[in-house]
Amino acid sequence: MAIWGKGLRAKSIWALLLACILAFIPAVGIGWQLLSGIQEHFGRAYADNFTRLNRQHILVPLTRELALAERFAGSVLTRRWLAGDADAALFIQEAEGVAADFSSHSWFLINADSRDYYYHAPDQPFDARPSYRLDADRADDQWFFNLMRDNERLNINVNHDRRLGTTRVWINVRVEERGRVLGLAGTGIDLTRFINDFIAIQRQGVMPMILDRNGRYQAHPDASLIALGSAAGMSGEAATLHERLGSVEQGTRFSELLAQVAASPDGIAMDWFTLDGRRQLLAVGYIPELDWYLTTAVDLGLAQVLEPRLVQAALFGLVLMLAVLLLGLAYAVERAVLRPLRRLQGSATAIADGSYEVSLPAPSGDEIGDLSRAFGVMVDKVRSHTAELEQKVQSRTRELEQANRKMRQAHQQINDSIDYASLIQKAILPDRQLTQVLGEHHFVLWHPRDVVGGDFYLFQPGEQGRFLVGVVDCAGHGVAGALMTMLGRAALDHAVRELGMASPAAILQLADHTLRGMLRNCELPRGLATTMDAGLVFVDPPAGQLVFAGAKMSLYCSDAESVEEHKGQRRSLLDRRPGQFEDQRLPVHHGQVYYLTTDGYLDQAGGAKGFGLGGSRFRELLRTHAGLPLAEQAEALKRELDQYRGGHAQRDDITLLAFRMDAHLQGVTDARHRPAVDTRAV
Repeated sequence: MAIWGKGLRAKSIWALLLACILAFIPAVGIGWQLLSGIQEHFGRAYADNFTRLNRQHILVPLTRELALAERFAGSVLTRRWLAGDADAALFIQEAEGVAADFSSHSWFLINADSRDYYYHAPDQPFDARPSYRLDADRADDQWFFNLMRDNERLNINVNHDRRLGTTRVWINVRVEERGRVLGLAGTGIDLTRFINDFIAIQRQGVMPMILDRNGRYQAHPDASLIALGSAAGMSGEAATLHERLGSVEQGTRFSELLAQVAASPDGIAMDWFTLDGRRQLLAVGYIPELDWYLTTAVDLGLAQVLEPRLVQAALFGLVLMLAVLLLGLAYAVERAVLRPLRRLQGSATAIADGSYEVSLPAPSGDEIGDLSRAFGVMVDKVRSHTAELEQKVQSRTRELEQANRKMRQAHQQINDSIDYASLIQKAILPDRQLTQVLGEHHFVLWHPRDVVGGDFYLFQPGEQGRFLVGVVDCAGHGVAGALMTMLGRAALDHAVRELGMASPAAILQLADHTLRGMLRNCELPRGLATTMDAGLVFVDPPAGQLVFAGAKMSLYCSDAESVEEHKGQRRSLLDRRPGQFEDQRLPVHHGQVYYLTTDGYLDQAGGAKGFGLGGSRFRELLRTHAGLPLAEQAEALKRELDQYRGGHAQRDDITLLAFRMDAHLQGVTDARHRPAVDTRAV
């Protein structure tokens, strides 16, 4: 009685009984495999019979045409005509009778010596004059000369005659007289009629075709695949069935199939291949009289080898039985298992929505009843744990809000410090001195990549209009670069105080020595760059010259017609090995503009490929805009850089300083004729 009780075990037994009923499903699979085997068996038998019948269907009429062509070629009148001894009227009468025997009512004749081509058809009567003459240099006539070189007496060639305007299956028979080749004789079967009679069939999934020994198509329902002239050595780049099979392994197997059937012409060889992306059965028969391979491709997925009504009835019966069994199983599972479980699911959904006051299914004596009672216990525990978890979440939320508040305060302090550092850095830049001394005859483009940067410029005025101007590029960006500018500015100011302004090279040399002393005992992080590129220019208007020294930085000069670049030394300040800097003395030219720039302008990425601006493009910009007032030059050079950069980010700090000497020199000259003034006020 336990088996038929209300427990889940009894219900499992019922499910097992249903599963046993469903066990016949593997039998369905086995039956389907058996049906597939039967279909393949009948498919092979169909392919074999179809290929044999089609071979006979082709061979019988072609054998007749071959016999007539050989009789025409062996005729005494034909040989005498080709030898030039026959009476024209008599041969014309003979030719008319021969034409009536051929199925196409046409024949051709070629003289090997004169290469004259005679053709007779119902619409082209024979009048003893050649239709045209073959030319050894003409590509379309090579088939004839190829056949003359071969020793084959009989040849069947599918070819298109452009001058006759016809494509035919040509039967070529060699005409000989006592070992001497007099020419060729034969007939032609219209290719379209040949395909419609022997190849084209109205059966889905079955495709007959004719191949030569190399796999080239001699006849196919798709005439574009036919290798015209291949039997006479004119195949060119014609496709083969081996290539359409798509793999070397399949091509090799098909070649073995051709060899097998050629060794046993009475038999039919067949195998499975993938053709045109589908698995198809290829049956091959050989016609030795024509040296043709008759091939039939059968796609069992499309060809109706078995009676469709029988297969449909069997499938319908199986589907109906399966549907009944599935409905029975679904009803049993619904009543025994799913309905109680759905009630539990509703309770679980309510708990998921936050409602713990749920009604559980009525208790029962089976395993689902036990599950319901366990579910009730779980609900109580979830309610308790949820309340405890909510308290912890509130506590953690308060702690997180406090931590976020402290983080925002720290972040604000850091931003305020960086903004303050930016103000300090801008304050040490000599903008006011530059404006007082050079006025509108200078401009500075200073664009740090971050709030603070590693570039700075300096200006030191002197007596009688002399001044020192320079640009420095410290390695690094942001706060690290800004701190390096403090060191660099201090070292350069110290060098100017000690040595004066007259020798920029000496200033760079002393600054390099001072910086090395500052950092000698510092433990710097590995990989931190501390080098500085610099360019200093001392302008001496009374002497009419300027002195330039650079550490990996160049001085550019432009008069709006050309640009000169005076390169500095190849080593930076604080390089691994100390460099030796040299002064370059240059004459001051009226109208020239002098430029100092960091590599941030030259290396800025942009353009279509994201390359750097580069020195050559920078010099062209200077030459183009050097004739403008300096304020307009600054706007133009900034605009050109922004256009080139496009959507690319700024790579480095950018500093470009320029000055023109005309006004300044004029001011010095005027000062010589005015009473002396206090230069310290300037």
